[in-house]
Amino acid sequence: MKPTTRARRFLRNPFGRRLAGLFLAFGVATGAAAATTRIAVLEIEPDARYDETRLFFRGLAQPLGRPFAGAEVALREARFVGQAIGTEFALERISGADAAALVAAVERLAKDGVRFFLIDAAGPVVADVSKAVRGRDLLLFNVSASDDALRQEQCQPNLLHTLPNDAMRADALAQFLVSKKWRSVLLLEGPKPEDRLLASAFERAAKRFGLKIAERRPFVLSNDPRQRDQGNVALLTAGADHDVVFVADADGEFARSVPYRSVRPRPVVGSEGLVATAWHWSWERHGAPQLNARLEKQAARRMAAPDWAAWMAVKTVVEAVVRTQNAAFPSLAKYIKGEDITLDGFKGSRLGFRPWDNQLRQPMLLATHNAVIERTPIAGFLHPTQNLDTLGFDRRDSRCAF
Repeated sequence: MKPTTRARRFLRNPFGRRLAGLFLAFGVATGAAAATTRIAVLEIEPDARYDETRLFFRGLAQPLGRPFAGAEVALREARFVGQAIGTEFALERISGADAAALVAAVERLAKDGVRFFLIDAAGPVVADVSKAVRGRDLLLFNVSASDDALRQEQCQPNLLHTLPNDAMRADALAQFLVSKKWRSVLLLEGPKPEDRLLASAFERAAKRFGLKIAERRPFVLSNDPRQRDQGNVALLTAGADHDVVFVADADGEFARSVPYRSVRPRPVVGSEGLVATAWHWSWERHGAPQLNARLEKQAARRMAAPDWAAWMAVKTVVEAVVRTQNAAFPSLAKYIKGEDITLDGFKGSRLGFRPWDNQLRQPMLLATHNAVIERTPIAGFLHPTQNLDTLGFDRRDSRCAF
């Protein structure tokens, strides 16, 4: 197959020539017949996380839209490389009403040769789908569920996570609080199971890094007059002194009312104020502005963490295809999960997957509504072998058994 006009332009570019030379050094011929690597994106429809009303408020810890847009951006980037080396990449979008529907889609597509799947669904659905397809010759990339359990008791050998988990987010915030010497924390916890998971993740991080939970108080967001006091920020933040308020609110509806309403002038972190996230549209280093611009052009909105996770998942597949010369699936999977893979997530560190739970190691960004305040791990928080493992579950903390 002859390179297309766009591919020839790519090859005329000095960077393109160097990149193509690297591919050729690995034995990938530009004149070979094109092979197609198909990647499927699995979605739940409808999905309450993308409800228009919820997206309208755009809480700091919320997605800004479906992450399929991030996968589309990665696919467009891959086409230049694919045309230069005689390989094609294709993206397919599949939706289902529940886990059973997604499992049926995976089985159908797997029979048709699809080996790579991005799954955009809540944690329980991801757990059910990955368990149902355990042992198959395929890889699932979790791009939107941060549940710790998916990396612990519910882990699966063919389920990889490009989105950081709750433990990583909590550890990032804990490192920042320790560095600022804000060691006493008032923890406000919502009534939903997801809120309890966030609160428990932060309690674990507080113990790990030496923070003190001054008090853990439940809140309720309700129109019921009998519960009004349980949603009163002034009452909830009165009493025991503290340096900072951590809000565990997965929906974000209560959390957005906490800043500037506390009894004491205290910063707010967690689900509002300052949040830990995989990505933020205001990140300005390591090529981030260009990536943000591509997503905005593709989706007419800003880029958020799930978009980055989907972009990263597709980029991982492309990297494996190139580096293994489009080898058979077992070799591709081994390379993706191995120590030799080098992924650039535009966050300034070499990225790869932890062998004990398949979580993508990555820096975390601590951001407000319009600025990245810090990137973690923060200087001084060290690990014997890999400082990125100060975020989330280290090998000794893992309860994952593949």
